[in-house]
Amino acid sequence: MAMDGYKGFLGLLVSALLVGFLSVIFTLVWVLHYREGLGWDGTALQFNWHPVLTVTGFVFIQGLAIIVYRLPWTWKCSKLLMKSIHAGLNTVAAVLAIISLVAVFNNRRANNLTNMYTLHSWIGLTDVVLYVLQLVLGFCIFLLPWAPLSLRAIAMPIHVYSGLLLFGTVIATVLMGVTEKLTSRQTTPPYNTFPPEGIFTNTLGLLIVLYGALIFWIVTRPQWKRPKEADSSLLQSNRGAAEGMEGAITMSLGGNTDKSDAELNSEAAARKRNLGLDEAGQRSTM
Repeated sequence: MAMDGYKGFLGLLVSALLVGFLSVIFTLVWVLHYREGLGWDGTALQFNWHPVLTVTGFVFIQGLAIIVYRLPWTWKCSKLLMKSIHAGLNTVAAVLAIISLVAVFNNRRANNLTNMYTLHSWIGLTDVVLYVLQLVLGFCIFLLPWAPLSLRAIAMPIHVYSGLLLFGTVIATVLMGVTEKLTSRQTTPPYNTFPPEGIFTNTLGLLIVLYGALIFWIVTRPQWKRPKEADSSLLQSNRGAAEGMEGAITMSLGGNTDKSDAELNSEAAARKRNLGLDEAGQRSTM
């Protein structure tokens, strides 16, 4: 099935992939060039895994998971396969987000620093918890076969809305974290002097916002929505036709049954009348 506005979709998709990939590259350059690199030793090098894994998993890969159903090249694939890919991408994003939290908490514990006192930390931890909950519920309701269709119909709009809400909230949380890091006392020279690091990370923030805007635009266009599977539509139409035929046959049989009963009743009444006339005739002859 051809997609309406295919060229526009392709242009936006390529732009989103390019901007998302640049966001990951900019994050790596930030921590490697301006923040002394990566490590896992409880120092600031371990903390640097936090922005890298968050932007890579929680932003870039989550965005891919959101638009994977919109790719027209996958429309011939089964819905089960696409559900598995969608769940797999979200699982990778969740694992990377959890590792990024472990890096932060280990770093702060090793340096005897206070945890969970900023708005960035509150919303960030809430995002991760809700994201994992969204992943588990989505797996149980939409991927496993035992969930009833009525439950899936109720949960689908909630699942879609909460997924987009979490994606937007994650982007806002990342921007808060970048600003918080740049305005901390550890930043030299100060952020308000327009240092090269500040300009570079501001550009990173703009790239992340642009990536989110492109993902939102792609996923909210109704003409780019994955069409319903032909086999399921055919099954529904055949089922409806069979039910209609069954109903017609039942009505026909019911009408014939009613008609036969009426005929039987009239025939019985006629027999009684004839029997009465015969008896009256016999009495008159006697």
